[in-house]
Amino acid sequence: MKPSTFALPRRAALGLALSALLAGCAGPEVKDYAQETPVLDLREYFSGPLTAQGMFTDRSGKVVKRFSVQMSGRWDGDNGTLDEHFVYSDGTTQRRVWHLKHLGDGRYTGRADDVIGEAVGQSAGNAFHWKYTLALPVDGRVWNVDLDDWMYRMDARVLLNRTAMTKFGLHLGDITLAFDKPPKD
Repeated sequence: MKPSTFALPRRAALGLALSALLAGCAGPEVKDYAQETPVLDLREYFSGPLTAQGMFTDRSGKVVKRFSVQMSGRWDGDNGTLDEHFVYSDGTTQRRVWHLKHLGDGRYTGRADDVIGEAVGQSAGNAFHWKYTLALPVDGRVWNVDLDDWMYRMDARVLLNRTAMTKFGLHLGDITLAFDKPPKD
């Protein structure tokens, strides 16, 4: 049987299928949220006291650990500090102090003692997206895990945060947080 004149060569078909698969895996970009309100200005939102409730789910979606966070942020121009105090459902505690820098045009960097290198992020509209590598203690060892962190301002008080955690490109689980900023007096 003679092949159709419209048939794609095998390599071209494989390339198209792979391109379609990769395009289907492409995620949102922060610029997709540029018109969304209320605008998330990290310098304004993460200033003063805040609280958050969160959970870590494994790759199957099972809740592995819950936690609450008390935090306080302060800014001096473009330099900020966010002091976080975690209390986990198993009774353990943790403190992380972020040193943040606003670079202009919604771009930020951040450092903390358990962050490997520098977190790099961008905000637009009501969203903020940043990525970083965290040194995570697990059963007496430390794993360097990659975090893909998205924050969405919902209103004057509430910010929702969802973070995908991976290692060597494999999805380990997700962190979900709901921040609450008390109203100004």
